[in-house]
Amino acid sequence: MGRKRNNREEFDIYSDDDFDILSDDDMEEYENDDDFRDAEDFEDDLSYEDYDEDNEMGFEEDYEDDYRADRGGRRDGLQRSYRNDRRGDSVRDYDEDDRYDDYSRDYEDDEHDDFVDLDEDSRRVSKRSKKRYRDDDYDDNYEDDDEYEGKTKIPRWAHFVVIGIIALVILFFVLKLAKWNSSSFELEESDEKNLEYELADIPNYLSDEQLAMPAHQDGKETILFLGNDAITYDKGETGVVEQIAKETGATCINAGFPGSTIARKAASYSSDFPMDGFCFASVVQAITSGDYAVLHDAAGHMSDSAYESSISTLEKVDFNNIDTIVVDYNAQDYLDGRIGMNPDDPKDEVTYKGALSSGIAQIQETYPHIRIVCMTLTYCFAYNSEGKTMKGRDYDGGNGVVVDYYQYMIDACSAAPHSGVSVIDNYYGTITDENSQDMLLDNVHVNADCNKYIAKHFAEFYAKVLSIEKGEG
Repeated sequence: MGRKRNNREEFDIYSDDDFDILSDDDMEEYENDDDFRDAEDFEDDLSYEDYDEDNEMGFEEDYEDDYRADRGGRRDGLQRSYRNDRRGDSVRDYDEDDRYDDYSRDYEDDEHDDFVDLDEDSRRVSKRSKKRYRDDDYDDNYEDDDEYEGKTKIPRWAHFVVIGIIALVILFFVLKLAKWNSSSFELEESDEKNLEYELADIPNYLSDEQLAMPAHQDGKETILFLGNDAITYDKGETGVVEQIAKETGATCINAGFPGSTIARKAASYSSDFPMDGFCFASVVQAITSGDYAVLHDAAGHMSDSAYESSISTLEKVDFNNIDTIVVDYNAQDYLDGRIGMNPDDPKDEVTYKGALSSGIAQIQETYPHIRIVCMTLTYCFAYNSEGKTMKGRDYDGGNGVVVDYYQYMIDACSAAPHSGVSVIDNYYGTITDENSQDMLLDNVHVNADCNKYIAKHFAEFYAKVLSIEKGEG
């Protein structure tokens, strides 16, 4: 296409007034001339296809008339050039090979916008023709900028897909969080003896070796409860132990000590502080050693007969027949300011986490067949130094807020030396600031409705654990 435009410019020289059209007599003279015949042969060789080398450009029909007009003009030009040569002017000799080479080199290079003019004496490229070439030909035959850029842009639909995926991820986590904070206890088992649960329950299962021991072969389920007011404040039919017995059908033994804690106040027992004799660490030491002297001494300093009654219950228990020990304490450690943990000693019994870790390890070492289920504390309110009621989730009495103790229990159970130690979450999804008046008798102790709620949760969880351990899940 470019060749055609330049070809017109090449022969603009023949419209110069200095050149005249040959007469018929002159033409007859020169037609017999060998040089003139060579020029005509060259003209015939330049067929129309030379103007349209690239048929894909599609301009054959548009410029056919122009080609014919240029052809006639070119012939006239050759005649005038030949006449000028006879006059002695310095006109280029139209040798066929040189003429064809110059003709080919005079057009625009494929990689440049400028024209190549090899014979400046005979040809000039005007700015006007150069602009016309670019405007009419180049822009019409190549992809425009918008179309080209459209091929490299990200499709609009791809943006909507990405936004949709992000929205789905956010929605998924929102729904999971709402489900986790809900109060439903519906559980779903997995193929690997794990449960997908809505609360932060952590099931753990006895091994096949543990399940093969005699306690689990008698067809009965016996559960021993160790704890404080969580199981002793109401020991009747509306209490949590009796409600669990009703829900599970298991034999449930209540051996709790009112007002006790999991952690010790002092490193060793002293009658100056008898309550230390009933902490979880002391009770486990008595159970695993068979020596209840410390507990009896502590009970001797108490006016409530409930302590001696619980000691007597423990002494009568045949631990070889116990299937499960449930550890169920309320937030007394938090309220009494017991230390949460000792990073240098994970089994420091003066700390909540250490005493729990130590007690679990001792039970598993002495009675490896016993399944252990730890019930987390429930939400409560606390009192500051001025006696003002404070929200447990906000008030730090010096060793953390109430939820910190919840986490200490989870950490201690996760670090148990053997399998079969589970956690049931009684903190989330049970008592909150909003429903506390419907679930608490006071700022700490739960009522019958809350006991029923906890018992149902325990029963569903426990049934799933047993089912999976037996291979029925």
